[in-house]
Amino acid sequence: MNTPLSWIKAYVPDLDVSGQEYTDGMTLSGTKVEGYEKLDADLDKIVVGKILKIERHPDADKLIVCQVQITEEGETVQIVTGAPNVKEGDIVPVVLDGGRVAGGHDGSKTPGGIKIKKGKLRGIESCGMMCSIEELGSSKEMYPDAPDNGIYIFSDNQAYDGIKIGSSAISVLGLDDIVFEYEITSNRVDCFGVIGIAREAAATFGKSFQPPFVKTTGNNENAGDYISVDIQDKDLCSRYVARIVKNIKLGPSPLWMQRRLAACGIRPINNLVDITNYVMEEYSQPMHAYDLDLVAGKKIIVRRGKDGEKFQTLDGQVRKIDSSILMICDAEKPVGIAGIMGGENSKITDDVKTLLFEAACFNGTNIRLSGKKLGLRTDAAAKFEKGLDPNTAMEAINRACQLIEELGAGEVVGGAVDIYPEVRQSKRIPFNYERTNKLLGTSLDKQTMIGYFKMIDLDYDETTGEVIVPSWRQDVECQADLNEEVARFYGYANIPTTLPTGEATTGKLSFKLRIENMARNIAEQFGFNEGMNYSFESPKVFDKLLIPADDKLRNTLIISNPLGEDFSIMRTISLNGMLESLSTNYNRRNKNVRLYELGSIYLPKAFPVTELPDERMQFTLGMYGEGDFFDLKGVVEEYLEKIGMKKLISYDPKAGKSFLHPGRQANIIYDNIIIGYIGEVHPDVLDNYDIGEKAYVAVLDIPEVVSRASFDVKYEGIAKYPAISRDISMVMPKTILAGDVEAVIRKNGGHILESYHLFDVYEGSQIKEGYKSMAYSISFRAKDRTLEDKDVTEVMKKILDGLSKLGIELRQ
Repeated sequence: MNTPLSWIKAYVPDLDVSGQEYTDGMTLSGTKVEGYEKLDADLDKIVVGKILKIERHPDADKLIVCQVQITEEGETVQIVTGAPNVKEGDIVPVVLDGGRVAGGHDGSKTPGGIKIKKGKLRGIESCGMMCSIEELGSSKEMYPDAPDNGIYIFSDNQAYDGIKIGSSAISVLGLDDIVFEYEITSNRVDCFGVIGIAREAAATFGKSFQPPFVKTTGNNENAGDYISVDIQDKDLCSRYVARIVKNIKLGPSPLWMQRRLAACGIRPINNLVDITNYVMEEYSQPMHAYDLDLVAGKKIIVRRGKDGEKFQTLDGQVRKIDSSILMICDAEKPVGIAGIMGGENSKITDDVKTLLFEAACFNGTNIRLSGKKLGLRTDAAAKFEKGLDPNTAMEAINRACQLIEELGAGEVVGGAVDIYPEVRQSKRIPFNYERTNKLLGTSLDKQTMIGYFKMIDLDYDETTGEVIVPSWRQDVECQADLNEEVARFYGYANIPTTLPTGEATTGKLSFKLRIENMARNIAEQFGFNEGMNYSFESPKVFDKLLIPADDKLRNTLIISNPLGEDFSIMRTISLNGMLESLSTNYNRRNKNVRLYELGSIYLPKAFPVTELPDERMQFTLGMYGEGDFFDLKGVVEEYLEKIGMKKLISYDPKAGKSFLHPGRQANIIYDNIIIGYIGEVHPDVLDNYDIGEKAYVAVLDIPEVVSRASFDVKYEGIAKYPAISRDISMVMPKTILAGDVEAVIRKNGGHILESYHLFDVYEGSQIKEGYKSMAYSISFRAKDRTLEDKDVTEVMKKILDGLSKLGIELRQ
């Protein structure tokens, strides 16, 4: 896309920048400028002159000698020329001695221009040169009033009436301009128009943005009396606006419009065509005009084409249409291919009396596919392909009608026919400025950020904390997009360098993987070998594990295309694979088997299944042979200690696991949360798996573990004062657990309690039936002094009193 700087300045009047400053500023704020061209880069010392007198050259039949006035005060120079189209009184562009032109009369350009020097032609002095439009670096295509062969003559065009002799011809011709070429990404549809670019320029350079004021136009009639519109395929046409202009007066458009269009690479044709092209470049809203007298039934129907239908477009080609192509039709026939090109049967001719103006919004994907199928690509189609904002259609067509009235091109009929089934609303996006600062590493206040938003017409609702995004900003959809808006107007170069937050993973594993690796290391240190089991299982597993019929573990995800019944569900418990592996080893006469697995279970979140299940990694340990419940418990505790879970671990024997021995199982509790379970496998379950001796299992839920683990280590100095130890041996009912005893020791030990450990458990002939003996060694130490015997005696009394309340007695 190209835009001249003069057109941008029409909407940002205070903008005063060079071409390079504009390029750098716009690119850094996110509107990338690929490059720019100064139209007068190779033009110098070219003024408006008037031919006062013409004489024949005495020594050349094809040359004439002209006396040309070059200042308002009357200064003249003599110029010898061979141009056939000049006459006395003509006002022409004149390059003076030492000036430059862009190229030759044949339209070729010379880099750096051609310098014009004072000299003699066939012995007659010539002090300059009168210029053709090609020598000024342009062409007849962009200046339709230029002669086919000869000097460009201002006085042949009434639009130049009143220009001053001696003034800059470059300025009069609109060549004192800079044209910028942009690389606009397809999501910034608003920047495919000059107004969008001007808005960005105003925000970039901190200037006031003044878009064109569109006023209400039209007489007292109603457009609905002239035309009706029916959209049959609303999925392909979201809006269609039609307005009527009668008493058409075709003619050239004004010079300012011609120059702006020419700078964008669009050839001026006549006032009506130029207005539609002008509004398309201004609003990025293509428009089309039909001769209303050629529209049958005074009705427009927007429908899909018919297979095999043929249609002749404005370029004279007959196109084969099918049902995938959207057509604009009247009551009898197609009159245009929607969004691509109009038809030969309704084109505007010099005889047009009443005009139908169309501004619509079509499905971008359909336009692209239709254009590709037809081998037809137009400027309008290129814009529709991006997905235009339907809310722009009405303003654009009103702007076109306003220009028609201002340029005297016709009489606008009042009102419009507007078919807009589903109005596109503005979006509201919650905005958190602290998140923006955190992401960018800045410390901008909220009002500064809101100020950036307002520069580009994004409003802010103080009551809800939401940014209101107009429909033409289709690229702004979430907080991340708002962050980008702040970043680009604050300036990417101003964003400070900050260190990344969080745990760096460069050169090492993530925290979760380190936790899992520690599980492998600990298990293998204790003689466990890793096993891997299928995530697909049979529904019969639950019966083998004695899981009740109403247990939630039976709520499984069913595989839609299973290999068979044995692999038809996703597992919700990891024990089946472990017990199958232990069984295989047992039946192959392997002794003292220890296995572990790190694998996931899959817990559905709801039924029927509408989202992915909760996928939870499980650390499963299983063993038989040498070792018992307490050996496995020691492995679990060693692992939890190594990953920094240093709080007290407790065990609840009321785990209620049907697959574990009723009196030899426990939930593993950490920080009042169940993180797993441990126990001896139920004898009936062992029989189901054909395991002929006691087996023990433990399962830890890794997500619960990861959320509480830490590899942070806090070191303390070596104790300065000695410790005092006390050993106690107690007799208690078998129903009292070691955890109950230790809870009393912790509670009554006070701040001088350093440690305790169980060193003996005895049940035998010396202890009465139903009772057991347990012996603990308890250590006390103070950090600020040496303890005295009385300090420890006092604490021990509290501990013994607490134990006696549980029915525990000291062993005699």
